[in-house]
Amino acid sequence: MTYEDSLQYLTQLGKFGINLGLTRIERLLELMGNPERCFKPIHVTGTNGKGSTTVMLASILQASGIRTGMYTSPHLNEYTERIVVNGQEISETKFSEAISYTAQFVTKMAEQGWEHPTEFEVLTAAAFYYFAAADVEYAIIEVGLGGLLDSTNVINPEVAVITNVALEHTDRCGSTIAEIAAHKAGIIKNAVPVVTAAQHDAFTVINTKALGTRSDVYLLGRDFKATFAGLAGLQQKVSFELVDDPDGPKQVTANLIGSHQAENCALAIMTAILIGKKDKRISWEQIVKGVAAAKWPGRFEIFSGRPMVVIDGAHNPAGAIRLRDNLDLVFAGKEIVFLLGILKDKDVCGIVNSLIRPNDKVVVAAPLSDRAGEPSEVAKLIKANVVSTAENIEEGLRLAKVLAGSDGIICIAGSLYLIGAARAIIVGGQKIGC
Repeated sequence: MTYEDSLQYLTQLGKFGINLGLTRIERLLELMGNPERCFKPIHVTGTNGKGSTTVMLASILQASGIRTGMYTSPHLNEYTERIVVNGQEISETKFSEAISYTAQFVTKMAEQGWEHPTEFEVLTAAAFYYFAAADVEYAIIEVGLGGLLDSTNVINPEVAVITNVALEHTDRCGSTIAEIAAHKAGIIKNAVPVVTAAQHDAFTVINTKALGTRSDVYLLGRDFKATFAGLAGLQQKVSFELVDDPDGPKQVTANLIGSHQAENCALAIMTAILIGKKDKRISWEQIVKGVAAAKWPGRFEIFSGRPMVVIDGAHNPAGAIRLRDNLDLVFAGKEIVFLLGILKDKDVCGIVNSLIRPNDKVVVAAPLSDRAGEPSEVAKLIKANVVSTAENIEEGLRLAKVLAGSDGIICIAGSLYLIGAARAIIVGGQKIGC
């Protein structure tokens, strides 16, 4: 199976859709010899910030000399981005080998009369197989959707991390914060410590689940704290403090910018400290190095130039609020031109109302997805100084550049299926001028 063959195979699995449940993935992994038991996992879920927390934690472990795997989703441009060992994406050859190996057992399941695994289940099993074959010691596993019934919830983690909880996937995880929090809390296992920044009703649900599993809970703002300590160029300083630490707050420098990234940074640090209680390779010095080295494409990623471009994966109202706060923090008083694209099954009104202001200028283009919101329909919901639509993402970039001028700021946001394509154009150096 070539890399192209593996992609075609995964595309064909798309017909099985999103089908939450653990029965299929458990059987698939059993047939494969349970590779998920060959490494120590850390499980990360949450509405926003789980990817950023995952990448910072992985970077800390790697800086500590620990062979570390990282599994995230979705990808921006290539499937290989999802499976990483020690900061290196899986090669196309190894990816196709992992998918081919996993496919053998999918066939066995079909022969035995089992329901067919979904695309995400096959990807997850392939990732676990690759991590086991690559002899990783720890793997940071990001939940795909929710937690309780997500394909990744077959692991017994060293730590369960729940970044935060806001309304999302209401068609699958419930219509209230409490119901969604119950899905997130599903990753909590017996006597496994929990690190979270969840608040109010969400925390109540998480804490109740943790009490039932005899799991210690470490809550941001109660047990540990993080504060934004200022910008340092295109980095930020974060002050971290354990509440009962007599040495007081300590400072780290992070590439990921924003008050919400200070929270994510704190979650990663707290998790590393807990792991470090058993694994003495993790020290504060390595934590500082790991945080400083962590990078996460498409998350308030800044490309210097004329105009300057910011790419961010905000795709729900909570993420849009945080993106707007960041723009106001870093580019105070400057006009923003948005290239925006949103999936039609998202809270389009909530996103645009949280992100766009009357003085902004907006170009709307369709993300590369069959779930893309029609640009003309999205544009009708936007109240801004200028609102226009583009036939495709490349044209949208050109229009945004014209509106911004050489001294302006372009912000690309609304969907990972938009920013991935736009980022590829920018990184590839494709001309987006007039």
